Amino acid sequence: MEGGTPFEFNTIAVCDGLCQGHIGMRYSLPSRETIADSIELVVEAHRLDALVLIPGCDKVVPGQLMAAARLNIPSIVVTAGPMMPGRYKGRDFTLTDMRELIGEVEAGTITDEVLSEVEEVACPGAGTCSMFGTANTMAVVTEALGMSLPGCATAHAVESKKHRIAKESGRRVIELLKADLRPSDIVTPKAFENAIRVDIALGGSLNTVLHIPAIANELGLEIDLDIFDRLSRETPHIAAVKPAGPYNLKDLDEAGGIPAVMKELSGLLHLDVKTASGRTLEGNLLEARVANREVIKPLTSPVHAEGGIAVLRGNLAPKGAVVKQVAVDPKMMRHTGPAKVFDSMEEAVEKLIGGNIRSGDVIVIRYEGPKGGPGMREMHMVTSILMGMGLGESVALITDGRFSGSTRGPCIGHVSPEALEGGPIAIVQDGDLIEIDIPSRRLVLRLEEQEIKNRFERYKTPPPKVCKGVLAEFCLTARRAR
Repeated sequence: MEGGTPFEFNTIAVCDGLCQGHIGMRYSLPSRETIADSIELVVEAHRLDALVLIPGCDKVVPGQLMAAARLNIPSIVVTAGPMMPGRYKGRDFTLTDMRELIGEVEAGTITDEVLSEVEEVACPGAGTCSMFGTANTMAVVTEALGMSLPGCATAHAVESKKHRIAKESGRRVIELLKADLRPSDIVTPKAFENAIRVDIALGGSLNTVLHIPAIANELGLEIDLDIFDRLSRETPHIAAVKPAGPYNLKDLDEAGGIPAVMKELSGLLHLDVKTASGRTLEGNLLEARVANREVIKPLTSPVHAEGGIAVLRGNLAPKGAVVKQVAVDPKMMRHTGPAKVFDSMEEAVEKLIGGNIRSGDVIVIRYEGPKGGPGMREMHMVTSILMGMGLGESVALITDGRFSGSTRGPCIGHVSPEALEGGPIAIVQDGDLIEIDIPSRRLVLRLEEQEIKNRFERYKTPPPKVCKGVLAEFCLTARRAR
């Protein structure tokens, strides 16, 4: 309609839902780089002029944003949109609920038959998972960055609204091309601050602390952990979307979606930034309004005074660790307990199901980082079973791996340096006391410095788990980027 000639090409898409709980999760994060590389190869080889990017799942959204930033040709993003929530006996269900029900079966609070019945309805159709996991969080980040049209992130996959946004995005990309408006004009330091504020105001996925810096890096910009923590201290949590609350993405969309959230946050945002709509952010928000104050709270009466992400430091994580603090029970914001140490996720799951984890314990899972995993697997299987078994208010989890966007509870990830890089998490032993103080941003191994030194002197780095293929290459990349 605007005079452009479209060519379609595809990239890969790893489904994190199918990766959970086994070694397949090692390949999820590395797939992000392959996605970005594959788009670069096609665009540069064929000298395409502009891009409409159509991502869905967790690593596809950041991978495509990385490609857009790297190529820096006029681009617009149409994220796939969430699936509708499942319904079972009058209750909404998401994939998060399904995983926690596994823990409830283990605890004996529901039957296998109920689990099977919920399984049939939990994922009712097309779209990304209906809770605020990584896919939907990154869709929100995309809209907040200005790279997709207003309303795109929460327009559901099966809705006609999504089709209308897609059609308008096709028209807009030609206008972006004519105006020579490129990602570097839109995705600026101010835009990144806006996106991080929106993310933490909604209690989004911890994976944004991996993806946002990677996108910024493609533009020669640096985003570090301290920015997330500073903005989280300044930005209230104003919408409690699953898993950090009772509402799903459909509720958020009907309450006004991301434009309404940004309207509420407008006093904290940079309103003069450019967006793919052709208007500034201020222009995009002129007609935005909050339609449901139960879902999107006012800044004066938020769900939590601080935003979703807290960055912890201490002798257990000298370079930092992250936790989704808005999804932690208040009783676990400060906790000290004995360590139960495991060298893989599988070991932890086996002991957990076997009844070897007690109230008050601190589960430590190591050698699951970018190099140690390799691939930095999500520990979501452990966290879901913990919640389902009723231990989410009494047991903490610490890992150099990462977590699913659908994780909730006292789960501290991204511990850095990771174990295979000689981080202190490598010398923790069963029974060591670990202190967690989220309000004070502390993560401390209660050992004398001399004992820590003695353990490091005895420590021997284990051999790599993988020596060839994609994962071996990923280990080298992780080392260079450290």
